[in-house]
Amino acid sequence: MKIIASLFLLLTLSLTTLSVQAETPTDARALDGVEQGRVVFDLNNNDPELLALYLMVIRETFEDLTDQGVDPDMILAFRGRAVTMVSEDRERFELTEFDHLDAIEEHVAALKDKGVRMESCAVATRLFGVEHGELLPGIEPVRNTFVSLTGYQAQGYAVIPIY
Repeated sequence: MKIIASLFLLLTLSLTTLSVQAETPTDARALDGVEQGRVVFDLNNNDPELLALYLMVIRETFEDLTDQGVDPDMILAFRGRAVTMVSEDRERFELTEFDHLDAIEEHVAALKDKGVRMESCAVATRLFGVEHGELLPGIEPVRNTFVSLTGYQAQGYAVIPIY
C-alpha cells in the first residue's frame, strides 16, 4: 500500500511540475491593445556592476516586447555618474570594475544595433569631466536629460527610473 501511495504522490508531483513548466508567463493583460512600447529608461546609477545588470535586463525587455508582438521604441537616458560608465575613458575606475565596464559596452553596442536610442546628459558630462567624444558609439549628448525626460513623458513615453 505504501508503494502505491508513494507512486501516486510521485505521479501527482510530476504532473504538477509539468503543468507549471508548461505555463509560460506573459504580459498579455498589460499589453492588450498595445502596438508600440514607448519607454525611456532614466539611468542614474553609481555602480558599474548594477548598470551592467540593468542593461542586460533592458535588452531582455526589448526581446520580451518583441516576442509578445509589441514594437519597442526605447530610449536610454544616462545621467549623473552613469555618464562616466558609458565613456571610453576608464582611468577613474578600479581595475576590478573593468569586466563590468566591458559588459556595459557590449550591452550598449547590442542595444544600438537593435535601434535603441541613447543619450547622455551634458550637465552630467560637464560635472563629471567626461568629454562628449569619449562617449561610447551610439550615445548622443543632449543639453539636459531633465528637459529631455520631460519632453519624452509629454510625448507619451513611460519613464522608468534606474537608480
